[in-house]
Amino acid sequence: MADVVLVGAGIMSATLGVFLNELNPALSIEIYETLEDAGLESSNAWNNAGTGHAANCELNYTPERSDGSVDISKALEVNIEFDLSRQFWSYLVQRKVISDPKTFIHPVPHMSFVRGAKDVAFLKKRHAALSAHHCYAGMQYSEDHSKLNEWIPLVMQGRSPSEIVAATRMNTGTDVDYGSLTRSLMQHLSDAGVKIQYLHHVTHVHRESDGRWHVQVKNNQTGETSATSARFVFLGAGGGTLSLLQKAGIPEIKGYAGFPISGIWLRCDNPAVSDAHQAKVYGKASVGSPPMSVPHLDTRVIDGKRSVLFGPYAGFSTKFLKRGSLWDFFGALKLSNLKSLIAVGLKNMSLTKYLIGQVFQSSKHRFAALQEYYPQAKTEDWKLEVAGQRVQVIKPDPKQGGVLEFGTELISASDHSLVGLMGASPGASTAVFIAINMLEKCFPNDLARLKEIIPSYGQSLVDDAELCRKIRADTAAVLGLD
Repeated sequence: MADVVLVGAGIMSATLGVFLNELNPALSIEIYETLEDAGLESSNAWNNAGTGHAANCELNYTPERSDGSVDISKALEVNIEFDLSRQFWSYLVQRKVISDPKTFIHPVPHMSFVRGAKDVAFLKKRHAALSAHHCYAGMQYSEDHSKLNEWIPLVMQGRSPSEIVAATRMNTGTDVDYGSLTRSLMQHLSDAGVKIQYLHHVTHVHRESDGRWHVQVKNNQTGETSATSARFVFLGAGGGTLSLLQKAGIPEIKGYAGFPISGIWLRCDNPAVSDAHQAKVYGKASVGSPPMSVPHLDTRVIDGKRSVLFGPYAGFSTKFLKRGSLWDFFGALKLSNLKSLIAVGLKNMSLTKYLIGQVFQSSKHRFAALQEYYPQAKTEDWKLEVAGQRVQVIKPDPKQGGVLEFGTELISASDHSLVGLMGASPGASTAVFIAINMLEKCFPNDLARLKEIIPSYGQSLVDDAELCRKIRADTAAVLGLD
């Protein structure tokens, strides 16, 4: 019996667990993870871009309005959500929960790169709109080949001097190893007395007569089953969350479905390449492709070693987790969500066509896509790296039947005693923002010390320029991002 059960040992459960332990150490917390260690699925460093999403370079967060102007509202939301993460991590570094921030975060400029007159015109408008706001102070823009060659030599070398290109650059960007961070947080929780059971799979969740939640668990090594109960359950099981929400039987999950999308990277560990590239360079997504498939050439720092990733190349698998089952998709099909699935399928034929094309893409075609961003890339320097599975949320809609969502979504029981997290990008980068939302709804009596952990809590960094500058300067100093 516990006060809190967290299902899944990824960045989301780790973040929520540390918050709860800091705010109310008296809470008894139990964590169950199917795999042998923490952060091995979507939080694993090789399974995501590690961008530290701050909407610095992701063009899909700044859509063009019908009148030609650029809407920066979503970018501002995501931008300051990452500030919450920086404040939380800074608090943990100062408390010695994290011994050295260099184990998980490094400064890496975030850049957007486009080609052609139309996209260059859009990027110029985007830069003007963003740089006018204090949250994007210091954003640089250039169409000059010589300047771009200083910023991103691999991207520029081999290009025609007459090619129309442009880029924006934010020096405040970061690369984050969420796998390393997750393991640090889980180790801290273990040291604090939290019960963490690896190789234990939660098979069922249902409401007990007294209002608590009965959680059934299977030991993957022995096959034995056991059970615990809790007054609050968080389902942070990645793609496994949907089926557990369905088993919990809460009416709020009715009509929800999931569409799995797999990913592949091209990875280069050659120091001659990785040392010459110091940026995360994002381009524009292909027509009909999901936002998580935006092509990018990324500097990665994992286990102290620098690499470069390019991709992701999307694909389709019926697994909901990288180490899941091919039956995952079919097991989550219910009469209640077939309408949503069919409606989304009929309205997103371009996505279906895109995924089919990606599945049958040859290695030659993959490499040609890389050379659009790195013209002088050599095949012998690159190898395939299978990325994590993402399950896009399909939610019911009374007018359209169903809607495909590309973000993350919390689905909660009416009394907030059970919450599940579904969805994909920006995911890990907004784990702190998501955790705070849950704390406000599910643990409103335990928030007394929250402002000590998050100094900007209750204030708007979008509206308060001075506070925004102070928070960013303070966290940069603690996290070594100066």
